[in-house]
Amino acid sequence: MSDQNTPSVPIAYPARLEVDYSAQYDRVKTLFRVVLIIPIAIIYGILTAGVTRTVYDQSGQAASTTSGGIASGLFFATLLMILFRQRYPRWWFDFARELTRFGARVCAYFVLVTDEYPSTVEEQKVHLEIDYPDAERDLNRWLPLVKWLLAIPHFVILFFLAVGAFFAVIVAWFAILFTGRYPRGLFDYVVGVGRWGLRVEAYAFLLVTDRYPPFSLR
Repeated sequence: MSDQNTPSVPIAYPARLEVDYSAQYDRVKTLFRVVLIIPIAIIYGILTAGVTRTVYDQSGQAASTTSGGIASGLFFATLLMILFRQRYPRWWFDFARELTRFGARVCAYFVLVTDEYPSTVEEQKVHLEIDYPDAERDLNRWLPLVKWLLAIPHFVILFFLAVGAFFAVIVAWFAILFTGRYPRGLFDYVVGVGRWGLRVEAYAFLLVTDRYPPFSLR
């Protein structure tokens, strides 16, 4: 028989992000971070950006059309599978999760919270977990149609949080150059913004949960 006075343990959100804090950061890597990130950013951009191609109409005039990238394709494919079949194939969930992990490593490197150059395969210091859903049991087949609408309050708040994170990274950049340390308060804030954004992404775009994201940096 359980004790009614025992406080209940909150259930972890299905999308979680943690980044290991380092006591010392490389000043040289920090100084040239904008340059160092270019090659891996190009690779990530190729994976996620749309493809623009030129087509010609009957009059011979050129018109450019843009198709969605892998990320948008995964979103629409998942939406249709949940809507019509109430399934979430494991193999493309695994791909979406690994792509999200890769993007998180690139972002973490860019905002200076890690000095390790982003790997395409290894977890490194960025620990991102997304729970695989049981589509029939855990996911409402109609909810993906309106999740983007329900998430609008989060989008608004994340905009202002991202502005704050931008200035926090600038301050951290100078702090690392002069002291070799990332101020812990700024580190926790920047990682918290990324954590908040991940939960919204998992809810509105990866569609792995119907649980509404909490309004929290923790």
